[in-house]
Amino acid sequence: MPNSDRPLSGLDGTRDPFRRRSPCRPGRAVLLIAALMSLVVPRAPAWAAVPGGVWLIDGKAAVQIFDCGGLLCGRILWLQTPRDPQGQLNRDKNNPDPALRQRRLCGLTVLWGLRSTGPDRWGGGWFYNPDDGKTYNVSAELRSADLIVARIYSRVRLFGETKTLLRVPHGTSEGWC
Repeated sequence: MPNSDRPLSGLDGTRDPFRRRSPCRPGRAVLLIAALMSLVVPRAPAWAAVPGGVWLIDGKAAVQIFDCGGLLCGRILWLQTPRDPQGQLNRDKNNPDPALRQRRLCGLTVLWGLRSTGPDRWGGGWFYNPDDGKTYNVSAELRSADLIVARIYSRVRLFGETKTLLRVPHGTSEGWC
């Protein structure tokens, strides 16, 4: 607390040499230097390593995630039900393009174009859902070595759906491509 009987400045207009600034408030010069340094110091790009491997989605499908030209992509590698009731391998029967309805789901790229947006985060990508034949926006975050949380949405992220992907070993059981 300043001593009220000391003047703020001397008779000649100079600052009173006995008056001190509060040690709790940094000076304007320090703030100005800090602000300028934040503009001058280059920031390193936040590149996230590709969480390669096989990831299980909802216990219905497993997707192999891989690097595709510096972006994150994924293709179906396992299906809980790989065949239709007639015993034929499942096809992309809900695709809006009739010419693509005969392609096999096994091996189909359903995730593409995800760009790194920070450490262990990706965004701006696309997810094709063979269940309804629609393509959605997708973003993803690696939460641990064995867990990815993805947000799948159409236009507005808030109204999307969150999916948890768990890392699984590539197996030889029924359903593997």
